[in-house]
Amino acid sequence: MIPFSILDLSPVAMGSNPAQSLRNTLDLAQHAETWGYRRYWLAEHHSMPGIASAATSVVICHVASGTSTIRVGAGGIMLPNHSPMVIAEQFGTLATLFPGRIDLGLGRAPGTDQRTLQALRRGPDSAEYFPQDVVELQALLGPPQENQAIHAIPGEDTNVPLWILGSSLYGAQLAAALGLPYAFASHFAPQALMQAVSIYRERFEPSAQLAKPYVMVGCNAIVADTEDEARRLFTTPQQQFTRMVRGTRGQLPPPVDDIESFWSPMEKAQASSMLACSFYGSTATIKAKLAPLIEATGADELMVAAAIWDHHARVRSFELLAQAVD
Repeated sequence: MIPFSILDLSPVAMGSNPAQSLRNTLDLAQHAETWGYRRYWLAEHHSMPGIASAATSVVICHVASGTSTIRVGAGGIMLPNHSPMVIAEQFGTLATLFPGRIDLGLGRAPGTDQRTLQALRRGPDSAEYFPQDVVELQALLGPPQENQAIHAIPGEDTNVPLWILGSSLYGAQLAAALGLPYAFASHFAPQALMQAVSIYRERFEPSAQLAKPYVMVGCNAIVADTEDEARRLFTTPQQQFTRMVRGTRGQLPPPVDDIESFWSPMEKAQASSMLACSFYGSTATIKAKLAPLIEATGADELMVAAAIWDHHARVRSFELLAQAVD
């Protein structure tokens, strides 16, 4: 079986708070390390009441300092929100503190709304410079060049592995051109998955970092002791995505017994489309449910998200998933 990794947004559950969410994140990462997950990634989002990982590099430090072997990284940093120099210094510091364990996934979307983007003090056209910013960041993290005027200290020559993240064909083309590993966000935007992966592999150019294409596929996977309980837990992301359709994001809701009474037929269709790469089941069934996705994409690695309201059920889900695919 291919390697499995975890994507965590440090979800803030209804009835909880960000402080507890960050404690939960470290707890899950420590368990994930013992169960053999390859990576533990955090994602940058801003001005969202249900996500506590906004200061992503800080949360990565929190997780890395409480673990010892699992790779920890960003899935991802939304580079248009930052100058490459700042990110080089932040992740160069992380790589200096935790050598050989830090990954840096880079996204082009702002990870927020337009008003918050203005509050971040970045222009609305900053995403247009994403390819140049990636190359600049890569240079700042690489070995110093003769007559180089600007140096990221720490950061220089740490060679933090870069990943391109995407949910469209744009990221696939850029990752291929730069010879970087590619992670597709099919856990919330699966529509272009197959075409993006195909373009990436067809156009890949070997680089100093990577000799051949490497594809990570995102999905949602919820595992419980019974099929019925897994189905019930899955109503939390179903509510979450329905609220995205409604434009009413909030904290992570508890599961419900009857999801059909929560959404309209149109909302169900839209939310279910976004959740097309989502799976739930028991340890007896989940591996077989994931197998077609892995086979169809030829994924080199699976990045798993699980929006589960109860922290103990979330930890249990990842434990059962590890057992099922071991």
